[in-house]
Amino acid sequence: MPMAMTTQTRMTQTSDEEWQAVERRDSDAEFIYGVKTTGVYCRPGCSSRRPRRENVEFFATWAAAERRGYRACKKCRPKDADGTRAVPEAIERACEILARSQMPPKLADLAQAVDLSPFHFQRLFKRSLGITPKAFAQAQRTQRLRETLTAAPSVMQALYRAGYGSTSRGYGNAKDALGMTPAQYRQGGAGQVIRYAVAECFLGFVLVAATARGVCLIELGDSPGELVQAIQKRFPQADRREDDSKFRDWVAKVVALIDGSSGNGSKSSVLPLDIQGTAFQRIVWEALCKVPAGETVTYAQLARKVGRPRAVRAAAAACAANQLAVAIPCHRAVRSDGRPSGYRWGLARKEALRARESNNSR
Repeated sequence: MPMAMTTQTRMTQTSDEEWQAVERRDSDAEFIYGVKTTGVYCRPGCSSRRPRRENVEFFATWAAAERRGYRACKKCRPKDADGTRAVPEAIERACEILARSQMPPKLADLAQAVDLSPFHFQRLFKRSLGITPKAFAQAQRTQRLRETLTAAPSVMQALYRAGYGSTSRGYGNAKDALGMTPAQYRQGGAGQVIRYAVAECFLGFVLVAATARGVCLIELGDSPGELVQAIQKRFPQADRREDDSKFRDWVAKVVALIDGSSGNGSKSSVLPLDIQGTAFQRIVWEALCKVPAGETVTYAQLARKVGRPRAVRAAAAACAANQLAVAIPCHRAVRSDGRPSGYRWGLARKEALRARESNNSR
């Protein structure tokens, strides 16, 4: 049983506010609580069974809780080395359900499956992963559509196999998600206008390509010819149009982003992006965009940040699948020992980007 606690290890105030945070499982609350009857300490957002108020005491840090004699909870992992909050187990279970479901379950049914109220589940899901359950399910469905469009006998069958109940409604939703109609995607971008241009940057050459929705491809290479082949492979049947005066402004912004002269370096403030990827990839990429320039994040940390602590390899694969160089800064992801691993556009470029950002952030 934990020893008597000194005033140095306890929080200076133990008001009802902290207990209310525990009751609502507030994952944003910045403290630790210990349960006297179990000897375990947790984060306020932990999905474990809620303890009785009289059995709880609060701490400013996990170290203070351990000095009191408590041990770390295995569910919420309050002692994670990087200090990030663990995503509640209920949200992890919900992601697994959504990934397996061809037809997205109703919010109430999904919340019931993980033993939460619909309101609290919606709030906790958005806070944990940065997107709503509906957006997560839509991204999963879009990925299934990408996989089935090339194999299904028709676009209609591909839509149904991917989980779109209504063909007309699914067609419209799929068009928004794919950046083109399902038929165009199935035919390698046929009928789709893709604008592109190649420019020089400090890493060699960069190709920027865009649909009407925004920039869909940023490729780095050693020569313009190599980069033009990349867009031909990505959109073999599209109407590819090289350069125009308006598009040049976007290209200049991408070059400024790469060369480190674009101010704060925020992708959203630089240019519109047409991001296409799976639900998991999108969440990983969003987490990457929150890593400040000059800093790094390990693949294990990324996996924990997006609620999939065991999916370290999947997090690394999501980084490798990124097709928007620098705009989505996968060059900031490293191995657990701090060393850089592979990079889609070459390890030398990854190191050069990291060195430039480190120098600029001083």
